[in-house]
Amino acid sequence: MIFDFSQSANLPEFDVCVVGAGPAGITLALKMAEIGLHVGLIEAGGMEYGQQSQDVYKIESLGRDLYAESTRLRYFGGTSNHWSGRCRPFVKEDFERAIAGDLPGWPISFDELNRYQPEAMQILDIPENGFATENESFDGGYFEADHFALSPPTRFAEKYKKQLEEHNNVNLYLNCNLIDVRYDRISGGVVQLSAAGYDKQQRAVKAKNYVLAMGGIENSRMLLNSVSLMAVDHINSMTGVGFMEHLNVELGEFVVKDQEIEQDWSVFTTPRLVKEKDVGRGNVSFGVVRQLKSYGRTAKVKTFLKGLVCDLGLDDKIELITRINCPGEGVIGTLLEQFPERSGNRIELSDETDYFGLRRAKLNWQLSERDIKTVKVVAMEAAKAFADSGLGFVKLRDYILRDDVFMPVSPHAHHMGGTRMAADKADGVVDENCKVFGVSNLFIAGSSVFATGGGGNPTMPLIQLTLRLADHLRRIVKA
Repeated sequence: MIFDFSQSANLPEFDVCVVGAGPAGITLALKMAEIGLHVGLIEAGGMEYGQQSQDVYKIESLGRDLYAESTRLRYFGGTSNHWSGRCRPFVKEDFERAIAGDLPGWPISFDELNRYQPEAMQILDIPENGFATENESFDGGYFEADHFALSPPTRFAEKYKKQLEEHNNVNLYLNCNLIDVRYDRISGGVVQLSAAGYDKQQRAVKAKNYVLAMGGIENSRMLLNSVSLMAVDHINSMTGVGFMEHLNVELGEFVVKDQEIEQDWSVFTTPRLVKEKDVGRGNVSFGVVRQLKSYGRTAKVKTFLKGLVCDLGLDDKIELITRINCPGEGVIGTLLEQFPERSGNRIELSDETDYFGLRRAKLNWQLSERDIKTVKVVAMEAAKAFADSGLGFVKLRDYILRDDVFMPVSPHAHHMGGTRMAADKADGVVDENCKVFGVSNLFIAGSSVFATGGGGNPTMPLIQLTLRLADHLRRIVKA
C-alpha cells in the first residue's frame, strides 16, 4: 500500500523499516514482505521528480566535480529512473585481494555473492543468455573480451509500483524524509527513526530492524548527521571513509587499419595485468566517432591520405595519428577501478544545511598516485595490445605519456564505499552481514557497503548484496 507521509496519522510498528525506495530498498522490502513480515518502506521524494526533494542532494564539492546532485534522483525508484542498464558482476579475483589501497578487501567470498546472480538478473530483466561478448579477437595477455549484460533498463518505479500498491505487507510512505537515527547505548540498538514531511513536522517511525538504503553518499551523510550514532567512536571514525568512483578518462584516439567497424566495443583487464602491474580493474572502450566514406570531388585526396596514415609501420606501436577520416576512427575511454584509501576520498559534512536543517555532504574527490598509475598503465598496455593485434594504431593523450600534464577525469556516477564492509570495525562500518558494527538492529544496503569497486557497473552487485542481506534478515527474524 502507498501513502503520503504527511497525510498518514498513526504509523504501526514494523518488523523491518527500509529507508529509500530505489533498487536496493524496493528489492529488500518486497523480499521481506514475501515471507510475511510487516515492512515499512519510506521514500523522501514523491511519485515523480520534484525540485524541492532533489535540492536536498546538493553537496559541497571541494575537488574534482562529481556532479552528484544531477546524477542521482531523489524520488520513487531512485536513480533507476535514468540509469543506462549496463550490468557487470564482480569477478572472483575481486574477492581474493587482501588489501585494496590501504584498506582490507572483501570479508566475504565470491561464491557468497555469485549465487545470487541468477535472481539479480531476473530482477533486472536480463535473460539467462543476456551477457554479451565483445571483440573476442582481442583476447589474451593483459586484456580479454568484455562480458556484460544490458538491462532494458529496468525502471523500478514502473516495474514494482502496482505490486507495492497491492501488497498488504508493505506500507510505502512517500515524501517521508529521514531526519535522525536514534541509537540507545544501553540496549545497543536503534529505538526509532525521526522522519518529516515537507511540512517539517517530525514523527517517530519504529521497527524491530532498520535498513538504510539511501544511496552511495546519503547513507554516510545520514549516519554523520545522527548525533547518537556519532557518539560511538568506531562509527564516527569510519563513516565516510573509502569513498570510490569509477574513473572515466579519455585515453586517446584510434584508427582501425583495414576495416570499418560498425559499433563501439570494449575489452576488460585480465587478472594477469592487475597482478603483474599492481593496478585496478576495468574496461577500455573503443568508441567510433565517425565512419566517413571517400567520395565526391576530394575522394582521391582522402583515399591517398587515409592509405598513407593507416599503412604506416611503427616500431613502438604508439604513434601520433593525425586526425583524418580513417575507417573506424574513434576515441578510447575507460571505466576503471578506484582504490579505497583510509586517508583519501572521504564523505564528510559541510557547514551548509538542507531544507530540514541537516548538514549537507562534503567531498574532496581526487585521484591518488595509484589511481593515476592504473590509468597510465592500462592506457599504455591497451595501445600496445591494439597495435600488436594488427587492428591499427593509437594516439595517446599527453597526460598519459607525461607526468607534468594534468589528467582530466570524469565520474561515472557510481558512488561506492563510505559505509564499507569489513571483518573488523577498525576497517569499516558494517560487518559481513551488512549490520552496522556495535548496533544490534541497524543494517545498510546498496553500493556504499562495497569494500572495493571492481571494474564494472555497480547495480547488479548491489542487488546481489541486497538479496544476501534479505536472506540474513530472514534468518534472524525467524530465529
